[in-house]
Amino acid sequence: MWILPLVGYLGSIAGFCFLTLAIASGLYYLSEVVEEHTVVAKRFLTRLIYTIIVIQLLLCLVDRFPFFLTLLSVGSHVVYLGNMRRFPYVRLTDPLFVLSCGLVLVNHYLWFKHFSGHQERAYQNMTSYYDMPSNVPTFTEIASYFGICVWLVPFALFVSLSASDNVLPTMGNEASSSGGAGGVGGDGTRSRRGQGLIKSVVDNILGAVGGVTSTVGWKKSDDRL
Repeated sequence: MWILPLVGYLGSIAGFCFLTLAIASGLYYLSEVVEEHTVVAKRFLTRLIYTIIVIQLLLCLVDRFPFFLTLLSVGSHVVYLGNMRRFPYVRLTDPLFVLSCGLVLVNHYLWFKHFSGHQERAYQNMTSYYDMPSNVPTFTEIASYFGICVWLVPFALFVSLSASDNVLPTMGNEASSSGGAGGVGGDGTRSRRGQGLIKSVVDNILGAVGGVTSTVGWKKSDDRL
């Protein structure tokens, strides 16, 4: 077969593109929702961090999760909590923000290594192909742990920190513009707010795609009738 594999590749590429577009649209919409309810979002994220810390401690005490990995996860969520002190303002060069990004990757790698090593040791102790290893978490349990205890808070922070377009600048300087209240400059014009993280990424991608299509002639320029 020659044509069917090509159709499969095209379908996979199209599905990936539509999935990426759906995720970007969802993130954009979430940033708009959080932007309108910043105080509620801050309260929700703070309680979420405390809840996950409690879950981590219960997993360590009841299910015998590794103590040092649990301590790392709890400490990471304490660092995430530090980003709430100026919520939703964020500086990309803030050491606390950079440390949070690094801790996300470290937690993901160490917990992935822990679960994969646990499964490998369990399967090595099997005496028969038909045996079922005991005390081995399922794929659903592992995926749920990663989604809730590893990635949920960083993902929620990333979405929420993009909610400052109409509250505080996020991609520029921390200080407000030289204008008075309401963002009005000295010349009477309204000063431009800094863009949020997700909106900036999406707008830059759309601008790059528009520039490429204009260059290759797929999109007519604005001055042409």
